[in-house]
Amino acid sequence: MQRLCLTFAIVLTVVAHASLRADDEPGFRPIFDGQTLSGWSGEEQFWRVENGSIVGESTVDNPLDHNTFLLWDQGEVDDFELRLQFRLTAENEAEANSGIQFRSQVEPDGHVVGYQADIDLAGKWIGAIYDEHGRGLLAGRHESVDIGEDGQRESEEYLNPPDVTKLIRKGDWNDYSITAEGGRIQLRVNGHATGQVSDYEKGHHDLAGVLALQLHSGPPQKIEFRNVRLKRLPLADKKKVVFVAGKPSHGAGQHEHNAGCRLLAMLLNRSREAHGTPVIATVYQNGWPQDPTAFDNADTVVSYCDGGQGHYLNQHLEDFDDLVKERGVGLVCIHYAVETTAGDCGDHFLNWIGGFFEPHWSVNPHWTPNFKTLPNHAITRGVSPFEINDEW
Repeated sequence: MQRLCLTFAIVLTVVAHASLRADDEPGFRPIFDGQTLSGWSGEEQFWRVENGSIVGESTVDNPLDHNTFLLWDQGEVDDFELRLQFRLTAENEAEANSGIQFRSQVEPDGHVVGYQADIDLAGKWIGAIYDEHGRGLLAGRHESVDIGEDGQRESEEYLNPPDVTKLIRKGDWNDYSITAEGGRIQLRVNGHATGQVSDYEKGHHDLAGVLALQLHSGPPQKIEFRNVRLKRLPLADKKKVVFVAGKPSHGAGQHEHNAGCRLLAMLLNRSREAHGTPVIATVYQNGWPQDPTAFDNADTVVSYCDGGQGHYLNQHLEDFDDLVKERGVGLVCIHYAVETTAGDCGDHFLNWIGGFFEPHWSVNPHWTPNFKTLPNHAITRGVSPFEINDEW
């Protein structure tokens, strides 16, 4: 009987846990472990984990005079769907406010600016799309807004949904869903569409950026988040380049893996903004990403890292092979990243990129080539003749 009761209790626990995600389609991955703030960073005096939830709280003894944010520091988001549950409580409901930042940027003072899925208790903002420290309200509840390149807006009623304020379970958990695909953003609260925006305003619409949770300044309040799940979506009209930088190993100015990848990604993204180059580039620093969704919508991976026995891919051969076989993800290896060890690792590199640098066999020369002319090819556009001493 005791064993039966124990088994029954375990089954109930598993079923209860699974039911929280019963509405999820394949591809959603948890980005909060329910126990720690691993993968998240923010002001520790306002953020903690309690009863399986992320908690942001200000009190009379610990007041908040500025908006504070808990940043998901494992990666950026571009095209995605985010699902989570939230609960906002406060004695002064009229002032209680929170939000979810996405495709945002972090300012030097730590303020996270950009798109926000708004949350409040008074019913003025919940389900609205806001631009934090930017253009302000983009789409109110029940509103569909098209924003053109010149900033002109056209608005109409969105699906005529029921009054969102009547759908909110005050003092209890509520479901929030954010979907972003290209310039189109849609919000859903407790399963009901609340609003959308199609944003193409030049210099303002962001296609990628950070994800963060907000605790708003003002009277004491408490915001809780749980069951935070992220699903990457394929980029419809662009290619995604994921740079993976190895850990620092050489002296300053030599093998600058992190800085080199950040520079290349920045130039690619600038080219998209300036010239319409159909690419989105993002960077993961210091080896194989901790972000469980890092490669879910990648088209190619660029590796700039130490090679040989220390190559980060050596420990993830099958993981990367699955990406190649299932989705045809490409691989680019820069400099030392072309080197791996003979055998299983080398065989994988032969399959992925057609060759590899084998220690104690391949030649590793330093020399000074003088490129006086360059062939007419897509990869030489914008490259002028040059001469440089390097490890080729």
